[in-house]
Amino acid sequence: MVDETARKRFKPSDSIQMITCQGPVNIAVIKYWGKRYERLILPLNSSLSVTLDKKELHSITTVAACENFSEDCLWLNGRKHNVAEMPRIQKCLSRIRELSQDENFKNSKGLELRGRHVHICSENNFPTAAGLASSAAGYSCLVFALSRLFQIDGDLSTIARQGSGSACRSMYGGFVEWEKGEKDDGSDSIAKQIATEDHWLGLRVLILVVNEHKKGTSSTEGMRRSVETSDLLKFRSELCVPKRMEVMKKAISERDFKTFAETTMKESNQLHAVCQDTYPPITPPYMNQTSHGIVQLVTQYNNFYHEPKVAYTFDAGPNAFLFLMENDIAEVLALIRHFFPPETDAGFVQGIEIYPQATISKSLLESITIEPTQGAVKYIISTKAGSGPSELGQEYSLLDENGLPKSCETVIPQSNFP
Repeated sequence: MVDETARKRFKPSDSIQMITCQGPVNIAVIKYWGKRYERLILPLNSSLSVTLDKKELHSITTVAACENFSEDCLWLNGRKHNVAEMPRIQKCLSRIRELSQDENFKNSKGLELRGRHVHICSENNFPTAAGLASSAAGYSCLVFALSRLFQIDGDLSTIARQGSGSACRSMYGGFVEWEKGEKDDGSDSIAKQIATEDHWLGLRVLILVVNEHKKGTSSTEGMRRSVETSDLLKFRSELCVPKRMEVMKKAISERDFKTFAETTMKESNQLHAVCQDTYPPITPPYMNQTSHGIVQLVTQYNNFYHEPKVAYTFDAGPNAFLFLMENDIAEVLALIRHFFPPETDAGFVQGIEIYPQATISKSLLESITIEPTQGAVKYIISTKAGSGPSELGQEYSLLDENGLPKSCETVIPQSNFP
């Protein structure tokens, strides 16, 4: 909560500098799971993701610097957090400040803000800590906003990576590769765009939100345990992923949905197999009964057409990400409505409008053997590939003219900065 008495006592300054930015979520199709070096967040294997459109899923962050600020401050969930207890936030701030003084990046703005404390306020428009990549959106947005504030150019993915590994992929739009790198200092563990967001215009994404609550085991803890105990993880990182990275990049380049879909589902399956190969197994498992029902629905739908028309993928949570082509989206939505009917139709499908409504043929319906479960899918987000972080106008600022939060209320149910 913001102390309103403190707000009144705070002295505004003409020297306050403020930037507001918006950052995207990304969903990995070649998974990142496990670190070879925890402190620098260096991954065991390379990964590849699709950045999603910010219109449907985003983090908004405002950063401000002023000579009157007495300390670095961070507001999340409507209350002030102690930056001194958040080492990943400190790493991002420190690296940006270092670059602002570096001879290769030095600029008048960096010199002007030297020594000044910053205020940060962040919120996002989707559930956090439930396997929807909230930390990726949060840290990519933070690093991008700080770079704008301090006027830092160049690759920022190595900085975002030290906040949250997958955040480095959200620094770019479209299809993004995170190279694991080989150097001990992590300088070659960077993200790069392999195709723009408009490369594959017919590709669409449906996010089936099964559970908005915080997951039982954090991704950080789950990865640590897997690295320590899973033989399958070692086999995966050394043998499986390098081959799949090349297969996936070729599939994206050629817009080969069949190969893209098959590889995406194999990757998702293997990630969750690693979680079960971890000792003791990650419990409760990230995927729940509804998650497995969605896998069965997609599998039987693809079997009916004798080709992969939908690909599922799950990260560290029960919520399903479905990739499919635009021509199939109405029929797939009709199937989801039939087998996972909503408790209320209001707000069940959000994001990009899906039309016209499709009817399901009798033969297709009879080929699906799962039982309908009402309310198991809370809502659906319809989206597509999108661009990387962007700067917003001052009218979107989360901080007032004094650099304090405009409101004590926020849409974030949990912190998006671990």
